[in-house]
Amino acid sequence: MQQLILGSSSPFRAELLSKLGLPFITASPDIDESPLAGETPEQLVLRLSEQKARAIAVKYTNALIIASDQVAVLDGQILGKPGDHVNAVKQLTASSGKTVRFLTGLALYNSQSQKMHSLVELFEVCFNNLSLEQIEFYLHTEQPYQCAGSFKSEGFGISLFSKLSGDDPNSLIGLPLIKLIQLLAAEDIDVLQPQ
Repeated sequence: MQQLILGSSSPFRAELLSKLGLPFITASPDIDESPLAGETPEQLVLRLSEQKARAIAVKYTNALIIASDQVAVLDGQILGKPGDHVNAVKQLTASSGKTVRFLTGLALYNSQSQKMHSLVELFEVCFNNLSLEQIEFYLHTEQPYQCAGSFKSEGFGISLFSKLSGDDPNSLIGLPLIKLIQLLAAEDIDVLQPQ
């Protein structure tokens, strides 16, 4: 089996990938993640996922490289990581009573054959109507300032939602494992067989 590399420095993505029981290493891609003029959120996450995988391939020429990128979209606008409490309050206030779309780009790149498998996975989060008091309590409890959309769905953030909608809850955390398993199968890796 070729070496499996997760092109990410995210501990959350590494934890998700470890669920599959495959040996892997991580490598952090160093790319410019700025959107291009006129680029849709879907185009952005797909391009960045593929670009991250190719950036890792420069160093690892005989590997299967997994890369991912995610954006949260509210009313057609990308929600970034809030970075601080004030911005998180603004994001959650804007999301209150609305649906936020999470778009996760996923790429699996065989650096030996130069074959790229890639896709965009959608996951939607419907927010409860939240009071400022509830938002403040949540933010002080979990402090999700490095999370797109200002919440951690795998933690106390679940209390903010009325509904989650999508094929794979792992995609909300940043790595759609169901689709990844399908992409790995296209490279003759069956996660249900000993490696």
